[in-house]
Amino acid sequence: MTDLTAVQKRLTAGLAEFATRSWTTRGRVIRLVIPRESLRGAAQTLLGGFDLVLSLMVCNDMRAQGREFEISYLFANHAEDWYVEMTTAVPERDPRFDSLATVCYPASRCEREVRDMFGLEPLGHPDPRPLVRHAFWPGDYFPLRKDASVPSHFVDEGQPFPFAEVEGEGVYEIPVGPVHAGIIEPGHFRFSVEGETIIDMKSRFYFTHKGTEKLFEGRLPQEGIELSERISGDTSVGHALAYCQALESLAGIEVPDRAKYLRVILLELERLYNHVADFGMIANDTGFALGHAHCSLIRERLLRLNKRLTGHRLLRGMLQPGGVSRDISREVDLAAEVETVRADFEEIYEICWNSSMLRDRLRGTGHLFETTGRAHGVLGYVARASGIDHDARRDHPFAAYSRLSFRVPVLTSGDVEARAMIRVEELRESIGLIRQAVGGLPAGMLAEPLAPLPAWESAHGMVEGWRGAIIHWIMADGAGRLHRVKIQDPSFVNWRPLSFALIKNIVPDFPLCNKSFNLSYSGNDL
Repeated sequence: MTDLTAVQKRLTAGLAEFATRSWTTRGRVIRLVIPRESLRGAAQTLLGGFDLVLSLMVCNDMRAQGREFEISYLFANHAEDWYVEMTTAVPERDPRFDSLATVCYPASRCEREVRDMFGLEPLGHPDPRPLVRHAFWPGDYFPLRKDASVPSHFVDEGQPFPFAEVEGEGVYEIPVGPVHAGIIEPGHFRFSVEGETIIDMKSRFYFTHKGTEKLFEGRLPQEGIELSERISGDTSVGHALAYCQALESLAGIEVPDRAKYLRVILLELERLYNHVADFGMIANDTGFALGHAHCSLIRERLLRLNKRLTGHRLLRGMLQPGGVSRDISREVDLAAEVETVRADFEEIYEICWNSSMLRDRLRGTGHLFETTGRAHGVLGYVARASGIDHDARRDHPFAAYSRLSFRVPVLTSGDVEARAMIRVEELRESIGLIRQAVGGLPAGMLAEPLAPLPAWESAHGMVEGWRGAIIHWIMADGAGRLHRVKIQDPSFVNWRPLSFALIKNIVPDFPLCNKSFNLSYSGNDL
């Protein structure tokens, strides 16, 4: 493991010209505070000289504590498992900060979100359009400010969203959504096409913005677990685990070994039923209904297994800060059950993969090239299908993953076939991890009591959910209640690159490409 003392010395030397004001370390996170005028230069130094990527950006209203608005940037070194959290203050009298959008694209949408939710202006941002804010919001309404009050009424200004138009002879637009035919959440997709060939696709979300991060404010830490499980319904374990890990890091407690192994089992069961369902849906979008039907049966079997094992089909109610709330059922032979699932899935996989009708539709469709993926910071199976070798279970080990053996599958073609195949390989690895965790499950306690949280300090939890890395960032107030919870679902990062995967495909390929990404509206529209 990399020595953080040596890392901090390198950072101190590299950032010497930027007048950093303080350095602290918590776990694998090195924290520094810099003046606002040094923000852009310091970020460029970190990104260019230390093998770091921007993983999260958090804005925080600290005015009631005699401070200012604060923006924190979480940079991660995946090769050596350490982080830098860089914080700068933005005064209310001059609520502006330098944009990093032209330096690091992942900052672009984060900065637009900060502008919409806090009213701080990213100077030099190349895209001044709103991200979260819709026409019904009053211009002076910034909901994540602590003194924000909900307006008595919302009025639509009647102005259309300023989509960038693609013009030229034979080019026309096809609008899709925000209301869709299926029972899914709303999202608007606007295709610019020439004939049937897509030359651009623009998306618009946040039609059902729920104020999730605001709902955490003022709650006791234990009260946040049920809310975290419901951020995105198909990722109950992933979000709850990231939330718990952030609290545990902040409180400085160690989770018991038995709970660590149980957390692996829960997270891999969630990965398993989602990957099975996705493979079936991808098959269905090629017209191969047999594959979809059989995968739906396997998914239902897994959901019933979850119910027998934990009492809930979506595995809710099992996690708590400090460990797990209860043990899994001893009446279920979990290792045998997942082996049966493996056999059933392998049979339908062979039928699907031997169908030229299916594979011809997947191969070469929806390319996301590695350079584009890296520029956008893509996560999860989308990244690994495009040659980006990152998995938080290996790179930033949590739960009991450092004690278990597993392989991170990586492919390079970046098409729908690769994204389907990554799911298949990860499904196989999940079954192996579950068997190892069951076989090595130690005796002992299920949870440690959560210690009091230090006031006005921050910590984060990162979990490799089934879609990719999930991050929860937490700060508590002086009464031990939640002051700020920032959530990043991988869908927030991966929605934009979908547009690039669609270029030069035909319009009927959109459902297939979209399903191969399978992003969450709810996880995005917090």
